[in-house]
Amino acid sequence: MLDSLESRRRWIRRLHPGQDSDVTVVCFPHAGGAASYFQPLSTRLTPRAEVLALQYPGRQDRRSESALTTIDALVDGITAALRDHLGKPLVFFGHSMGGTLAFETARRLEPELDGRLLGLVVSGRRSPGSIRRETVHLRDDAGLIAEVRKLQGTASALLDDEDVVQMILPALRADYTAVERYVYQPGPALNCPLFVYTGDSDPHVRQDEAEDWAGHTAAEFCIRTFSGSHFYLAERSEQVIAALREDLTTFQKSSRADAER
Repeated sequence: MLDSLESRRRWIRRLHPGQDSDVTVVCFPHAGGAASYFQPLSTRLTPRAEVLALQYPGRQDRRSESALTTIDALVDGITAALRDHLGKPLVFFGHSMGGTLAFETARRLEPELDGRLLGLVVSGRRSPGSIRRETVHLRDDAGLIAEVRKLQGTASALLDDEDVVQMILPALRADYTAVERYVYQPGPALNCPLFVYTGDSDPHVRQDEAEDWAGHTAAEFCIRTFSGSHFYLAERSEQVIAALREDLTTFQKSSRADAER
């Protein structure tokens, strides 16, 4: 199934026309999130970059499909789908669980990209080797929704609608299962720059856990800290988009400098 064109296309959403751009930004949503979460970012980055957002199974127009419960299975689907989009230079941007998926996808694809992976931006996610025992996926439905409310990842009004809650619960639980059971397997550091974005009051990412990402790249490393909690990127969207624009330029300049050496 992963090798069929139709199956691969289900994973990718192009939210705005931008095929003429010279760099593609691939966005990886958070647990329970969908490609549409990155609509505002796509609006602001196009045509500076082509923005592709991933749509995991089990949500929105893929709601009839079973949600996947392991990081490996998600990365399998993502890498198969992205192989149709490897012609241009790429930048990966992942938030929360999406940060882990972006990192593992980068590890999987970088060896075959011949320098076309310009950079990885991980947002709201601690480093892979920072271990915390988390069991949100084992809670009952009310406990799972309470966690989402606490993180403010979904508008409270939506979570007051029982029909909406029942619609999002299967994918949400699957995502939490995948990310909480994820175990990092050590391997070579990435060769592309790795930048970390974090909120200064995010309960899920301590400063040391953000700094530990440095060991996962052999290239440039940078931490950008924004005011806000786990979903600071919604609260500080203007600052985040400005930072990402700046970092895209940095990645492209770094790539050109490497090519000239």
